[in-house]
Amino acid sequence: MSEGRSPAEQVGPIDIGRAHPARVYDYLLYGKDNYPVDRALGDAVMREARQARPSALANRAFMHRAIRYLAEEAGIRQFLDIGTGIPTEPNLHQVAQDVAPECRVVYVDNDPLVLAHARALMASTQQGRTAFISADMRDPESILADPALRDTLDLSRPVALSAIAVLHFVSDLTAARKILATLTDALAPGSHLVVSHATHDIDPKRASAAASVYQKSNATGWVTTRTHAEIATLFDGCELVPPGVVRVDAWRPDGLVEVGCKGRAWVYGGVGRLKGAAA
Repeated sequence: MSEGRSPAEQVGPIDIGRAHPARVYDYLLYGKDNYPVDRALGDAVMREARQARPSALANRAFMHRAIRYLAEEAGIRQFLDIGTGIPTEPNLHQVAQDVAPECRVVYVDNDPLVLAHARALMASTQQGRTAFISADMRDPESILADPALRDTLDLSRPVALSAIAVLHFVSDLTAARKILATLTDALAPGSHLVVSHATHDIDPKRASAAASVYQKSNATGWVTTRTHAEIATLFDGCELVPPGVVRVDAWRPDGLVEVGCKGRAWVYGGVGRLKGAAA
């Protein structure tokens, strides 16, 4: 890597003339893998909705807590992460392997910039293992058929499927639910589901204004926010882990949520055990 340049500035076929949701999210997380166009859109969104950055930070902290819960309390040792995004340390495998070094993680994304970071995502402990699959979540069958999945995870044993802040990029709720159903149907008893998803029902007016800013840009992708009731249906077929589907900053808070995020997240999240799974 060239000194003083981030991976985002060195990869090949990436459109830097259009904002990209993964890079905007990276900017909201104070990351370095974004471009002026991404920062401009992020700033414009935050002018309409100051909750954008606290939401991103709280969402990331939720992921850390949920994965730690799964590794520590639920005893999960295998993870399938859909829509990985640009790595921001600690990554999912680092959280899981900090609890249990033997944890195995498969990351899935179809973004070329995420692919450029695959080496960092696969920096596993010696006892564990990580892999990266370049695939689109809208084709879950291809994820399940990828040899890297079967080489890394044993689907006859429990797996935690995580879809963190990614299903709001699927505009049709039925399609989003079908993606999850296809993936969870392949998982063993004892498996879990982790989901977080952007919402507009906390402050519809400002959420609509922020969405309008995004829509008027020429950014790739489009976020479809949903209500709490709609997001809760993504956990159909699961027994929810208390406290259920809540704002991500309120899911088992441990005091480590970023300062300024409490009560400000426009994101719901939860963890569920697949029904019929062994206790």
